[in-house]
Amino acid sequence: MTIQDIQHEIVDEFSMFDDWMQRYEYIIELGKTLPIIDEQYKVDENIIKGCQSKVWVHGEEQDGKIVFTADSDAILTKGIIAILIRAFSNQTPSSILEANTDFIDEIGLKEHLSPTRANGLVSMIKQIKMYALAFQAKQ
Repeated sequence: MTIQDIQHEIVDEFSMFDDWMQRYEYIIELGKTLPIIDEQYKVDENIIKGCQSKVWVHGEEQDGKIVFTADSDAILTKGIIAILIRAFSNQTPSSILEANTDFIDEIGLKEHLSPTRANGLVSMIKQIKMYALAFQAKQ
């Protein structure tokens, strides 16, 4: 599946909920399905700067695609990074760099987060794109 296909799927899933409390619960549930980062990658250099809570993101290349794992010490943040990893993991560096993140606005995520969490969300996306840039440079 392309990044765009996955993003459309996420938008469709979120459209099934009537209110934001249901969406928050769904985000928390998504966090529970997050592929957990290996303890060896829970180091300072993998912490997302600008996040209110601790979020670790690690990416490694497998067959020309980047596979991301992550974790967070906050349940909502864990769900947010799970959404991003679902959209961007197992994709090529160029497709990650070219992808837009309009789906975040479409599901209304940014507007329903506190300013510090919204900043953290932007920082998570930047970090994912930085991994893509680094892996693309190695190719």
